[in-house]
Amino acid sequence: MLLAIDVGNTNTVMGLYRPATPEAPAVQTHCWRIATPVQRTLDELRMIVRGMFTMDGVDIQTVTGIAISSVVPPIDSLFRDVIEKLFGMKPLFVEPGVKTGLPVLTDNPAEVGADRIVNCVAAFERYGGPTIVVDLGTATTFDVISARGEFLGGAIAPGLGISADALFNSAARLSRVNIRKPLKVIGTGTVDNIQIGLFYGYVGLIDGICDRMIAELGPETKVIATGGYAKLLAESSRTIKHVDENLTLDGVRLIYERNQDRVRRRAQANSQHHANRAE
Repeated sequence: MLLAIDVGNTNTVMGLYRPATPEAPAVQTHCWRIATPVQRTLDELRMIVRGMFTMDGVDIQTVTGIAISSVVPPIDSLFRDVIEKLFGMKPLFVEPGVKTGLPVLTDNPAEVGADRIVNCVAAFERYGGPTIVVDLGTATTFDVISARGEFLGGAIAPGLGISADALFNSAARLSRVNIRKPLKVIGTGTVDNIQIGLFYGYVGLIDGICDRMIAELGPETKVIATGGYAKLLAESSRTIKHVDENLTLDGVRLIYERNQDRVRRRAQANSQHHANRAE
């Protein structure tokens, strides 16, 4: 089994996959979501991960490979240590030098976040191109894939949650509200005024940017949404045609599969290292 991990700024999602066979594609069997452990110790995170497996009756020994996409570098070493202690193996991080199958045609490919790379890998594998991936998480990112499967670039805006927090924290008389689809567009109270501004403001942001990208790419361009706010906003968006909640983890899985030779060589080197130490 493969454990795919997506470490985001707010949440960390872990998916367990049964590998593909000649008769059937890979299947996600379990999925867990936790707050990204920026303040956790190694022992605390190890207990959380072990607890998720125990809670669902999954034997840790069934995990034979682990791949991680992370946009929080300060805790990469924490995850690496937890994985090595709990599973007895080194994880594959999605980072420069790892084979992705996705040419990155930007000014500085090394600065493109791992989350954007894995999203595009999965989106092109599933939907082809040209495609725009809208990731509605802590940040709102727009990632553009060409018809040939190249990452062309995109756009980044503050996420819906960040914008809401900024509004509540900066305006003394505005109270925090639940972010949901409003029942009307002309608000008659402060609460629905805020909900309308946040919700339809972001729908307009999505459609406005996607319209301009589609004008450059061509009318056959597909728009895929993923991330925590994808379901909420997609039903009111004119441009989003698909919502894919597993896009990021599927991209991590695909990149792991494309690096099997690298993983195998690392495992052999580790085995040789331990054998030499035993002698």
